[in-house]
Amino acid sequence: MTIDTFIQLLPELNKAFIQTVIMVGISLSIAILVGLPVGILLYVTDKGLFLENVWIKSILGLIVNLIRSIPFIILLVALIPLTQAIVGGTIGPVAASVSLSVAAIPFFARLVESSMRKIDKGVVEAAISVGASPWLIIKDILLTEAKPGIVQGITITTISLIGYSAMAGVVGGGGIGDLAIRFGYYRYDEAVMFTTIIILIVLVQVIQYTGDLIAKTIDKR
Repeated sequence: MTIDTFIQLLPELNKAFIQTVIMVGISLSIAILVGLPVGILLYVTDKGLFLENVWIKSILGLIVNLIRSIPFIILLVALIPLTQAIVGGTIGPVAASVSLSVAAIPFFARLVESSMRKIDKGVVEAAISVGASPWLIIKDILLTEAKPGIVQGITITTISLIGYSAMAGVVGGGGIGDLAIRFGYYRYDEAVMFTTIIILIVLVQVIQYTGDLIAKTIDKR
């Protein structure tokens, strides 16, 4: 790719990058807001825990597993009516964020649940024995102890969403994936394809490094 070609492509690259950031930003925010409490519920309602409830655990676990078992590209198409109802359209990064959010919520919830399972149950049992309320245990023990794992979960979810957003671009979501398909594949421009791959690699590496650094910083164990 020549300098002139790159300069001509720069506006499209900027637009695609911003669209990817919008898609990932919206869906990640929703995944954290909804997935965090879902993950906590999956843990605290399990057998032997202080809010044990077989019905909530079973129903919630079934819903999470059902959504996670659907390939994202199929989920993307299946949720077109829901996207139309919520956003009023099916094209663009905001519309793509609907299906991205639905896919990310159960994914992040399981990561939260997994990070809490690593907490020593003796700490929870000690809190129960001194009369701590469920809310206090969740807020001051579970979330505090699982914080590094949750940060790593956010990092993994963010990277996964970047990959999903590339697929969303194929069906009109925009973003770097859409740019790679339109310019790199349909126009047989290997330079564009190579450039988008480099951008995605750099983006993922920066996110992974930042997430690992934050997780290590807040890990006081």
